[in-house]
Order: sequence, then C-alpha cells, then structure tokens
Amino acid sequence: MNSKSKLAQFFETDYPLNKDGVEELLASFETIHFKKNSLILKAEQIENKLKFLEKGIVREYYASNSKETNINFYTKPGFLTDFSSFNNSTETNKYQECITDTSLKVLDKNKFRNLLKKYDCGKSFIDLTFQKLLEQKELFEYNRITKSSEELYNEMLVNKCNWLKEIPQYHIASYLGITPETLSRIRNKIS
Repeated sequence: MNSKSKLAQFFETDYPLNKDGVEELLASFETIHFKKNSLILKAEQIENKLKFLEKGIVREYYASNSKETNINFYTKPGFLTDFSSFNNSTETNKYQECITDTSLKVLDKNKFRNLLKKYDCGKSFIDLTFQKLLEQKELFEYNRITKSSEELYNEMLVNKCNWLKEIPQYHIASYLGITPETLSRIRNKIS
C-alpha cells in the first residue's frame, strides 16, 4: 500500500471525513524531499506544517549543551508533527532530523484549519489526536521509569524490531538512556 493510501486510510478510518472533505484534504498536501541529516524541526520553532512521513527515517530528540536524547523514531508512514506546538502555536522543545533521505507530505497549518472548519470537524480531530499522543507519552514515560534497559530492549525486539535493523545503534542507545557499550553488552547477553 503506498503512502498516499496510508494518508487516505488515516482520514477514512481513524478520522472519518466525508468523501469530498477527504479528497480536498489529500489534494492539499505537497511532497517535500529532504536529504539525510536535514533538520525538519528545531527547538524554539513553532510547528506550522502538518507533516506525514511518506518515506525514510526520522529521529526525534531533545538536546542540551552536553547531549542529545532520542525520544522517538519514525520509520513507517504516519504523522510526525509536534501537535502541541502545531495546535497551540507555541515553540517546540524537540528536534527532528532525517536519518535517511526522506519524503514528507506537508500541509500548511492555516490551510489545514480552514479545511477542518469548512467540513465542521476541527475540534474532534484535535481531541482524537491529543488523546492518542497522551496515551503514547504516558506509556513511554511509564516504561522509562519502571523498566530496566534490558527490559526496554526486549520490548523493542518484539514491538519495534525494524528500529533495530534500520537505526544506528548509538541512536538506539540514546533512546534507551544507556551508552553504546551497555547496549552492546545487552545485545550479547540476549543473543
């Protein structure tokens, strides 16, 4: 199934609009290509685009003067917009960087809001989106606090094995909150 179908599927199943609304919405997205190592979102920036990953791998992270900490990887077609920044017009704290050459479907925030208003569905879309994001964030925080690095790695083997094949190990170590050497010891112990 191609990514346009994935984008259409989201709006037809997860968030139903009428047929005309879906067609107009899908036609409004444009495709933008980014080279490996391109930053597509920077801290202190306001997210003004609805972004859907069409192809490639994107890492999401926080950065301080001393280190970067990965918080998510996007490897499959899906939205990667910082919805809090997007919805509230506030500065993000996140960075998003392309690990590979990447293609995104993007839609300007004002155009998106006008379409939601036109089809009278803005509040329910935002509510659904935030509910899903909150559930993901709570699970992520719970796992980070209650599970060991080895347990998190084992969960990754089951639920996100594509990450282990497609993402450099030093990024996986950062996501798990450990050094690459500790990750290597965990991998050797499990295999």
